[in-house]
Amino acid sequence: MQLYIKELTTQEEMLDQIEMMKHLYPNFTFEKYESYLQEMIPRNYQQVAVFENEICVGISGLWSGIKLWSGKYLEIDNFIVHPDHRSKGIGKMMTDYIDKKAKETNCTMIVLDAFTGNFTAHRFYYNQGYVPKGFHFLKILNEEGLS
Repeated sequence: MQLYIKELTTQEEMLDQIEMMKHLYPNFTFEKYESYLQEMIPRNYQQVAVFENEICVGISGLWSGIKLWSGKYLEIDNFIVHPDHRSKGIGKMMTDYIDKKAKETNCTMIVLDAFTGNFTAHRFYYNQGYVPKGFHFLKILNEEGLS
């Protein structure tokens, strides 16, 4: 098994991995993904992906930003490991890479959101050293617009 990590920085590279995104958002269309990426990439969005012999088996979005309370941070967004490749160390490979990237870019922390009912993800993130710090509140204004 030949695994390697690659940073995806162009819209074309990201669009090529739409099938991985569909593991999280099954009804996601190419057009919706493309329009979102057109907005996101200029705002500091990129992806990191794990490939096995040219096939994507894990992917995560990344944002960097600055907040008054934390300074510079790196945010994990849409962390996905292909269901057939879970429990093979791919998730850890990605979080280790993200940790290194955050340190190299002088971030004070790495943040992420996990759905409240996703206990498998909670256990994984706890095992990687992540802890809940607060609540992420939201007010949905357009249910139909959600992926």
